[in-house]
Amino acid sequence: MADKIVQYFLNSFNGISPKAVVFWVSMLPIVELRGGILAGYALGVPLGINFLLAFVGNMIPIPFILAFIRMILRYFKKTRFRKIVIALEKRARNKSGKISKGAYWGLYAFVAIPIPGTGAWMGTLIAALLKMNKKKTLITITLGVITAGIIMSIISYGVIAHFRT
Repeated sequence: MADKIVQYFLNSFNGISPKAVVFWVSMLPIVELRGGILAGYALGVPLGINFLLAFVGNMIPIPFILAFIRMILRYFKKTRFRKIVIALEKRARNKSGKISKGAYWGLYAFVAIPIPGTGAWMGTLIAALLKMNKKKTLITITLGVITAGIIMSIISYGVIAHFRT
């Protein structure tokens, strides 16, 4: 599924700088840094620049999500988006069991392991709903994003590149 999303963005951003594509794709929920690094690899962005752009793009929304998500969710529960918010909270709570057992180690693993449904956005939402310490959460998510970036870089520039030649 992530491949289809990345391909959609590659087609949609036709004519835009490959570096800008990496940055913007990495800011989006679901695809995040994982999609940004794959997109950058597909567009020929050098590894170091790709990693940096994907990391920064993925991390920019995180402090804002952490600071305001509970207030935003409370507001939207009073609107016609109530069902969407409740479904989002339910999804986060369902995934929170993986995190709450080991607290910050669980959060780190949740963000670091680049599989569908994990990442900085969902990790931040879960941490906010569990009322985890914001400073520790931000540090933990940053380390998780760095780890996910290393894993995705190895997959993209190592494994995939090896099989393409």
